[in-house]
Amino acid sequence: MKIVVVGATGTIGKAIVAKLEQEHTVITASRKGADIAVDMTSIASIQAMYEQVGKIDALVIAAGAAYFGPLTGMTPEDNEQSIDGKLKGQMNLVLLGMEHVNDGGSFTLVTGIMMDDPIRQGASAAMVNGGIRAFVKSAAIELPRAIRINSVSPNVLQESWDKYADFFVGFNPVPVERVAQAFVKSVLGGQTGQNYEVY
Repeated sequence: MKIVVVGATGTIGKAIVAKLEQEHTVITASRKGADIAVDMTSIASIQAMYEQVGKIDALVIAAGAAYFGPLTGMTPEDNEQSIDGKLKGQMNLVLLGMEHVNDGGSFTLVTGIMMDDPIRQGASAAMVNGGIRAFVKSAAIELPRAIRINSVSPNVLQESWDKYADFFVGFNPVPVERVAQAFVKSVLGGQTGQNYEVY
């Protein structure tokens, strides 16, 4: 299979690439340090990426910036960071990518535990995560040519625990390997419209 991984230079992205590249052709995409540079907030950049890669069997997204901060101080502009960076970015990768994905191919998006288990300062991120899950569920019944779509919802990672422990009090972090395996399940499995929770 020919698979594009967007966000391939991040902690989750690297783990996904390591699993998939053993048996498949993986093209890495990220803002920098990857095979192809792509900015998820730019329609032109997404279109250019697809023109470079041509036809593919799967698109995997392990990226998307979201705003974190107290609700009482959050501005509409702050919230737009999440909408542009994670919600619209992923939706546009699907909308612009349909014609580039082969029959029976797939999209895998990323959500996150905060939509189900909220934390302080996470309202904006939780909102876009929930939006992505709803989009995936709805898109699954309309995608043409047997193209599948799923999302993966990771918990906070063990590998990032030192950085985020104060935000996720009482959570049990998960190893990135488990999260990457959920992405593999989405790409190589047969299900569609699912949100794989790695909690």
